[in-house]
Order: sequence, then C-alpha cells, then structure tokens
Amino acid sequence: MPGIGQGLEFIIVLGTALACGLIARRLKLPLLIGYLTGGIIVGPSVLGLVHEEQAIYAVANLGIVLLLFTLGLEFSVREIRRVGKVAVWGGVLQMVLVITIIFGACRLFNFSWIEAALFGVAVAESGTAVILKLLMERGELDSHHGRITMGLSVVQDVLIVPVVAIMPALGGEAGGMVQFVDILLMLLKAALFVAVTVALGLWALPWILGKIAGQHSRELFMLSVVTLCLATAFGTYYFGLSLAFGAFVAGLMVSQSVFARQALAEVIPLRDSFAAVFFVSLGMLFSVSFLVQYWFDFIRLLLIVIVVKAVISGFAVKVFGAGFKDALLVGIGLVPLGEFSFIMVLTGFQSSVFSPYVQSMLIAVALGSMLLTPFTLSLGSRLYLWLSQHKTMYFMLSSKVEPYPRVKDLALSHHTVICGYGDLGARLGAVLERQKFTYLVIDLDANVVSRLRERGIPCIYGDATNPEILAHAGLDKARVLVCTFTEFISVEALVRNALAINPKLDIVATVNDDEEAALLKRMGVAEVVLPPFEGSLEVVRHTLHRFGLNSTQIQFILAGLRRRVETR
Repeated sequence: MPGIGQGLEFIIVLGTALACGLIARRLKLPLLIGYLTGGIIVGPSVLGLVHEEQAIYAVANLGIVLLLFTLGLEFSVREIRRVGKVAVWGGVLQMVLVITIIFGACRLFNFSWIEAALFGVAVAESGTAVILKLLMERGELDSHHGRITMGLSVVQDVLIVPVVAIMPALGGEAGGMVQFVDILLMLLKAALFVAVTVALGLWALPWILGKIAGQHSRELFMLSVVTLCLATAFGTYYFGLSLAFGAFVAGLMVSQSVFARQALAEVIPLRDSFAAVFFVSLGMLFSVSFLVQYWFDFIRLLLIVIVVKAVISGFAVKVFGAGFKDALLVGIGLVPLGEFSFIMVLTGFQSSVFSPYVQSMLIAVALGSMLLTPFTLSLGSRLYLWLSQHKTMYFMLSSKVEPYPRVKDLALSHHTVICGYGDLGARLGAVLERQKFTYLVIDLDANVVSRLRERGIPCIYGDATNPEILAHAGLDKARVLVCTFTEFISVEALVRNALAINPKLDIVATVNDDEEAALLKRMGVAEVVLPPFEGSLEVVRHTLHRFGLNSTQIQFILAGLRRRVETR
C-alpha cells in the first residue's frame, strides 16, 4: 500500500524521539540532546532504520516554522529594556567578535569562505531554551547575570534571523558579483516583506483574529493561527527567502496583538511535537564514522568555540558596564549553541551551502557545547566565589564599592540589609519604607543602584558575597540581613562572611530545597524560606478557608506541615 513505508518510518522517528527524550529527562539533560541522539541511532550511520529522509525533512521544516513562529511570539522588547545597553550593544559586539574569530579559526581548518562565515554565525548564537532551563534549575533566572544572559540571547536570535533568511541564496554555483547581487536582492525582498507584513499586522490582523476569536472556538482559533504561520512562511519561501524568516516575522506580527498569549498557548504543543521530528532529522545527518575519523579536529574546534564564546561574551558585557561576576557568569552561560544553529544546519544542507564535513562538525560542536555547559556553569560559580573570598583578589573585584553616601557617615543602626533588589527585595523595601524603617540595599545591577540613589535610599553597588562589600554595610549594628537570591553556593558564602563580621546577626535566607535549608540552619541562619513550599502553604490556607475553617484551625494545620518539613 503506497505511503505505508513512509508512515512506518515516521512512527519510528516519533518513537525514537519519545524514548531518547525520556532518557535525556532522566539524566537531566536538554530534551533536544535526546532527540539528536535518537536521530543518530536510527539514521544511516548506525541502524539505518529510516530511508525516506526527504519525507522526514519535509515534516522537519514544519518544526522549524513553528519553532520560529513561537520565538517571534515570545520576543520581548521589555526583557531587552530591563538590561538596556548591556544586552543590545553587548550582543552586537559579541556577535561581531565571535564571528570574526571563529571565521579565522575555520579557515585554518580549510573551510570555504562561506562555510567559515556561516559556521561563525551559528557558533555566535546561543541556545535560549537551553540557557533558560539551566538558569531556572540553578535558581538564577531573576538574578542580574541571568537577566543579562537572557537579554543577550534574545538579541542574538534577532541578529541571526537575516542570515537564515538569505541562506538559500548562498548555495548557488555562481560567485563573485553575481552572488553578491543575489544576496542584496534577497535582503531587499526581506525588508519589503517585513514592511508589508507589519502593515497587515497593524491594520488587518487584529480585525481578522478578533472575528475568529469571537466565535468562541479554540479549534477555529488554533487553525487560523497555524494557517497564518504557514502562509507567511511559505510566502517568504515563494520569494526565495527561507521558511524560518517568514515564520519569525509572522510571530512578531501576532505578538503585537492582544491574542499573542492565547496563540502561544495553542501552538506550543504542536510546535514541540514537530520540533522533536526536526531535531531527530538533524541527528540523521550526523555520521558516527565522522567523529571517529575526525575526533582530533572536533576536540580542537570545540575547545576553540568554548573559550572564544566565554571570553568574548564576558568581555562584551564588561565593556558596557557589567561587573566581574556578571561578565564571568554571562560568558560561561552563553557557551551552548542554540536552536538557530541547528536550523542553519538543515537550511544549509537543503541549500547545499555546507559540505558533509562542515555539517557534521557543526552538529558535533553544538552537542558538545550543550553537554559541557552545566559543568562549566558550576565551575564558573565556584571560580568566582574562590576569587571573591581570596584576600589577594577581593579588593580588586570590589573596586567599584561606592557606598552612598559613606554608610558609616549615615550612622545607620538597627537597619535591615537587603542583599539583592529583585522582585522580593523591592517588595520588602516598599513595606519597610511605609513603616518608616531604615534599610540598606546591596545589588550588582548598576541601574537598580542608580534608581535607589535618586530616591535617597542607602545602597552599595557590588556582590553581597564579597567580604569587602559586606564590610561597608554596617552589619555590626544591623537588626536583620535578608538574602533574596537562591543560588546556594552564593547564599552559603554570604552567610559565612556576614556571621564572621557579626556572629549574632539575624539572617533570613531563601533556598531551593530542604537539604540546603538544613545546612543553613546549622550555620546559624535564623529563618530559611523555601519559596515553592511557602507558596504551597498559601494555597492550602486559601483552600481550607473556603471550607469554613477558622484562622486558628488553619494555623494549626500549617504549623504541622512546617514541622514535618523541618524534621525531615
């Protein structure tokens, strides 16, 4: 029966994605590593279970389209504004320098000019999804370096989209001026397409989506969103641009409407399914024999990529005002290659831009960078902590200590020291102000410090784990110190250094799990808060209240839950 073979192979691809995804989840690795590994296993270089590659690549293109569409939907100008010039100009500088250096390195590996340039672009981009997952697991998403890392990642995504758009024009046989003209025409087409799409998005799209949403049918709304996404993507393909570019523009268009959140919620399950096929199909392009034959080239190029990305990314944010800690952790955090790198692999394969050698090398380097990032992040945190605690180094690292005005001149006493002025710190500060209580803030975000100084609030720019910084905070006269960040290695260092200054200091700290809480209690922390646990208690309290229990009964139940956690 025609098509049965293709259907069976498609089931093999989905089953492999599921099995390898489960293994990756169990190993606490990004799912796409599992998908890529599955593609290698069922591909021609290992088991050879899939022969209808073209049919699989056709479905994989849908994965690219939906992936880029949701990326456009999630694009946040607000997130970039939060970190300002550090993200925007730092992202531009990082991309330019990394592309230039990697281009030169690739030429030494005998890549062609176009291959070297595109390899540099693919390497310069970092994996937004991978970085987001790692920062969330480490409790650093709302930290200053976490916000900078995510902001730079978004800027990189935007900068790489035009390159993906013109890749189909780079695969032709013609060269020199002819190819330059083709690329120029491609860019002009892209600009015209964006202008037309934005115009439609401002005037026609809200009306159309409003009419469809007015039917109160999820099925019709999702169908309209997917149709819009595919139509825009294939519209760009018709004009000689890449599918990915059109999908991204379509996502940007919808993101400006009131229907953006609902569209994202409807598309994400579909995107994840097709994206799994996309990553499996990429794994099928990789040859295991390639790694055996060129393992030395792979190790050399992987080390070059990791060192160049870490150093240049850290340098780029340092140039635009980030501190040493932010520069170090942002540099290491941006090491893993991202989704766009893999999109460039498949686009380059279909456009005959990459040779099999370059194609396999890019996949191998991307996988290697992702696998190593969790370890390099932990190493980076420990390296900074060691440097910041070392007496010969912490004076240099705290060179920007700027108490405002000098804390000892304020004669502060019985004050609260807030370490980290994120959402939690800001809420605490607002309450203290209303009650006319004095507090001092220590934060690594120069923008936060500037705003606080304009309001006349005592604050110190610097890392609260640094003993030299804490020496300016008047801890010997403070009533309480509140640590709002949850990265345990930093919390532990802060507690140790604060208690060294004032062994009787009352400290409140936030952590991620019970084991960390128990350790801090043994160190002498007065109160340890687990945000997820406290949130669950609030849900319990609200639910019991709705069933008619009075406040005394509820408090008795909640106290019992707390005791169980404390005695684990």
